Amino acid sequence: MMSEHQDSIPAAPDADTQPAAPAEGAAPAEPSAAATTEASAAENENRLRLELKDGVVMIELLPDLAPLHVERIKTLTRRGFYDGTPFHRVIEGFMAQGGDPTGTGTGGSDLPNLPAEFSPPSKARFVRGTCGMARTSDPNSANSQFFIMFAPAPYLDGQYTIWGRVVSGMEVVDRIKRGAGQHGQVRDPDRIQRATIVADAPG
Repeated sequence: MMSEHQDSIPAAPDADTQPAAPAEGAAPAEPSAAATTEASAAENENRLRLELKDGVVMIELLPDLAPLHVERIKTLTRRGFYDGTPFHRVIEGFMAQGGDPTGTGTGGSDLPNLPAEFSPPSKARFVRGTCGMARTSDPNSANSQFFIMFAPAPYLDGQYTIWGRVVSGMEVVDRIKRGAGQHGQVRDPDRIQRATIVADAPG
């Protein structure tokens, strides 16, 4: 199990309400430029960009699954909280954990802990590239620490909050320096050089 502490491991519409079909041979209407721009802006608001030593990782945020946790990630990212923070706990074949400025596994932000937003396995699962929130044995103790999965871990399903998934740069995640021992503590760990919400990028 993931923890903030290193010593804890783990219906179809009615026929009469359906829109009329387009006339035979008629092409469907193209979305307007404004609609396309609006959709793109919404997508970028839910994209997290992590700059690591080996490249860029893009993470799709999932507010439909965990709105409070996604808002926390955005808030801390926009504060610059994650810039320079280490991946202090990295276990081969399992996950890379970061988000603790102290690098001890016991640190967090000055914001209050979050209530659990666990997803049933039928809705979301911990697979390669899934991003989850670390916590203590208290389900409502997530704060700033998070982890990115290297591989599936079904025993985490429904037990930890899923807030995002890697959509590009998983090969960069794979190069994060591994730790040693049962707890995966990393000496001289790799760090997040910069974290940004894509919607905030200039231009």
